Amino acid sequence: MSGDDLLKIMFQTCQQKGVSDIQMRANRPMYIETHHGMEALPYLGVLTADSLLKIYKALLNNKDDDSHGFGDSAEDKDHVQEAFDKFLETRVDDFSCSGVQYGENGEISGRLRIQAHLSAPGLGITCRILNDSIPELESLGILPDTIVSLRQGVLKRAGLCLITGPTGSGKSTTLASLIDWARRHHPKHIVTIEDPVEYQYPFDMDDPDVPGMKTLAPSIVTQQEVGRDVANYRQGLKDVLRKAPHIILLGEIRDREAMDTCLEAAQTGHLVLSTLHTTGAVKTMGRILEMYPKDKHASILNRLGEIMIFIHSQGLITGVHGRVLTYEFLNNNDDSVGAAIAAYDRGASALEDAIRRSGNIQWDNNLLRLHQQGLISQEAFENAKLAKSDD
Repeated sequence: MSGDDLLKIMFQTCQQKGVSDIQMRANRPMYIETHHGMEALPYLGVLTADSLLKIYKALLNNKDDDSHGFGDSAEDKDHVQEAFDKFLETRVDDFSCSGVQYGENGEISGRLRIQAHLSAPGLGITCRILNDSIPELESLGILPDTIVSLRQGVLKRAGLCLITGPTGSGKSTTLASLIDWARRHHPKHIVTIEDPVEYQYPFDMDDPDVPGMKTLAPSIVTQQEVGRDVANYRQGLKDVLRKAPHIILLGEIRDREAMDTCLEAAQTGHLVLSTLHTTGAVKTMGRILEMYPKDKHASILNRLGEIMIFIHSQGLITGVHGRVLTYEFLNNNDDSVGAAIAAYDRGASALEDAIRRSGNIQWDNNLLRLHQQGLISQEAFENAKLAKSDD
C-alpha cells in the first residue's frame, strides 16, 4: 500500500472524529488528539517502520517548498529525496504541507504542520491538522472586552504585542485571527516570517455588501517561510524593515537577536506581533530578561515599558465538554502599567497588581470564572492555576 493510500485511510478516520493532532510512531498504533483528549486507534493496526516511512515521503511530496521558479526549484532535482537526506543528517524535520485527499468526492483535509523526528521506536511523525478557514476571535473563548483591546492594540502605529503560551495552546490561531481581522478591515502592509507558515491569508475577502461575492481586501499580506522564502530567521528579520511594513508578525521569538530586532522595529515606528513559550505576563517578562545579561535588564525593561502594547497569555485545558481556552491579558494602557513593567527587575508585585486592575484579566481569576460557569471541573481548575495552594 502506498503512502498516499495509508494517509487516505487515516484521514477518513480523523475526519469522523474531529481530530486536531495525529501521533505516529514506528511499530506502534496511531494516537489522535481530539477535544476530549488523547485516544489510541488500535483497530487501524500497528504502523510498521516501512509504512511510516512511506507516509513521511508522501507528506514530503506535498510539502510547501516551492521556491517560485528560483534557485533549486528551477532545476531538475528530487526534492523528496533531498529533504529525506537532510532529515537523516539533522534527525528532525519541521514543515507545512498541503492537505490530504481522503474522500470519494475529492474532500481534502486542512493544511498540515508536520514534525518528523527519531525516538526509541524509530521514526516518529507528529501531524497537526490546520483549519483552512481562520476563525473569528469571538469563536475562540475570549471575552468581548479583551477582543476590543486586542483589536485596538493591532491598530496602533507602533509597539510590541505578545501572544504567549505553551506548545499547543492555540497561539497561532489567535495570531491568525488578529491578522485576518486587520487585513479585512484596514489598509496595511502586513509581513509575516514563520517557520513554517501555518494559516494562509488570501488577497480577497467576502464582500460585506454583496453576499456570496468576493472583493479585494484592503491589506496586502506578505508571508515568508523560513527555508523556503528566506534562508533563516536572521535573514528574514534583517530584510523585513526594508519592505515598508505597517505590521510585522514574527512567528516566534527564539533568541536575543530576534528580541533585539522586535524591540528595534517597535521603537522605529512598526507594530510587531510575536509569540513566546511562557504562561502569564510575569513569567513572560522573566523569560525576556533571561536573554540578556544582568547589566542590560534595566534598559530592556525601560524599553518594554514604553513599547509593550499587550501581553496575551493563553492555554487550552480539558473542559467538561471539550477543550477550553483560558488566558491572562495585560494591557499597557496607562502609565502605571508601563512603570510596573519597567520596575519588574526589582520585584514582580507591581506587575501582579497591574494585572488585577480593571480592563486586565488575571489567569487564576479567569480560571475561576470558567469553573463557576461549569465549563471546567474542580480538578482542571486546581491543575491549571498559576498560584498553587500549600495544602
